[in-house]
Amino acid sequence: MSQKTLTESGRESAVEAPADASAKRWWILAVVALAQLMVVLDATIVNIALPSAQADLGFSDGNRQWIVTAYALAFASLLLLGGRIADLFGRKTAFLVGVVGFAAVSALGGAATNFEMLVTARALQGAFGALLAPAALSLLNTTFTDARERARAFSVYGAIAGAGGAVGLLLGGVLTDALDWRWTLYVNVAIAVVAFAGGWLLLHNHRDAANSKLDVPGTVLVAAGLFSLVYGFSNAETHDWDSPATWGFLIAGGLLLAAFAWWQTRAAHPLLPLRILLDRNRAASFLAVLISGGGMFGVFLFLTYYLQLNLGFSPTKTGLAFLPMVAALMVGAQLSTTMLVPRIGPKVVIPAGFAVAAVGMAWLTGIGVGSSYMSHVLPQLIVTGFGLGLVMPPAMQLATGGVAAEDAGVASATVNAMQQVGGSIGTALLNTLAASAATDYLAGKDPTNKLVQARATIESYTTAFWWSAGLFAVGALIAFLLFRRGVPEQDADAAPVVHM
Repeated sequence: MSQKTLTESGRESAVEAPADASAKRWWILAVVALAQLMVVLDATIVNIALPSAQADLGFSDGNRQWIVTAYALAFASLLLLGGRIADLFGRKTAFLVGVVGFAAVSALGGAATNFEMLVTARALQGAFGALLAPAALSLLNTTFTDARERARAFSVYGAIAGAGGAVGLLLGGVLTDALDWRWTLYVNVAIAVVAFAGGWLLLHNHRDAANSKLDVPGTVLVAAGLFSLVYGFSNAETHDWDSPATWGFLIAGGLLLAAFAWWQTRAAHPLLPLRILLDRNRAASFLAVLISGGGMFGVFLFLTYYLQLNLGFSPTKTGLAFLPMVAALMVGAQLSTTMLVPRIGPKVVIPAGFAVAAVGMAWLTGIGVGSSYMSHVLPQLIVTGFGLGLVMPPAMQLATGGVAAEDAGVASATVNAMQQVGGSIGTALLNTLAASAATDYLAGKDPTNKLVQARATIESYTTAFWWSAGLFAVGALIAFLLFRRGVPEQDADAAPVVHM
């Protein structure tokens, strides 16, 4: 049994009977979450396998970073295009093409016989991920319109987006230890088969922006701008900040993005309608995702180094060490999206989450050469994970909630772009600061002494943790100042119609 409901544009849309629709919605959530997990995993799953891949294919230390950077560059620069394609040509089409393409190039990467083949596969993974990720999030946004169900759905999605990096470290370690580094890429094929089957059976190809056209100049400007920005910060890891390869690309990226913003006020069919950014809560949510993405890498990246190089953890044991953080993040996600934000609003919850995460990171600076995981890492990880669970899921929900159906894809793409660009900027900044701290510590000391070397690495890690804590503290202040008081309207009222 179904009933007809008018969308905002006046078209009729069938809404299934509550029992059937509810069951179908949760299956859609499972499919979307699985696809999102595949995309998020690949931001970190290859990291732990890099030493094995390097030994197998024989590429240099200088080239090693491009296995990670190629994915980030393609993903970040093409996200807005991917989101608009989902709006124009249908979310089911974009989702299925993204899943198939991601699986195919993952298999290509797994079969790589040289560095060039692997880095090309990683770049193509980023491109198909840029199509898949916004389609998945916009499907979630337009499928769950009941306030309570939507909150629960976003708690799951946000937990996956926040904890997927840690899960990637675990899975990457297990696959590398038990099988081979190539399985960190082959595993996507198995995930994609399930996601494709579910998407084919459950989704309908609704096109909310079918009458619009693709903004080609805007696409070129934003893709080039985001590419230059991420590339410039990535170069900061291997070049000085005064190198033209760093500041030149950063300036170019800023100018291109400024030109993109100007063009969006002139374009007949803008790629990123400025009405999406003008809502105060949505703009604050985009910034919250950007900051949390940047600070989170301080946990994953440097703590991975500390656990493996200083405490002697294996790749698998390192991944397992992050699981308590994942559990705490999921608890925070459920609490924030289903109970706290619907009752007291984001102005209290999200700044409090940032503050808790800042405390956890500051506490983590107490690690030393002879510290133990149970006393100096585990409690701090739990606190940080819980804090991020109060930030990321509700911020993602608010960033995509309340947008017009025809803008759902590009709004979702903007969320993903913020997280990816934040992660890239955070990685470059923290790496540079950590390296400078180690160099300063070694000044005037014997660099060949193993204890001095160990203390220098600890100094670099704790410096990164302090800066991450500071970044989260800034996030708390910005969130408190920008978010409006009270409960957001989209949490109190259901959105107009279900599209499945």
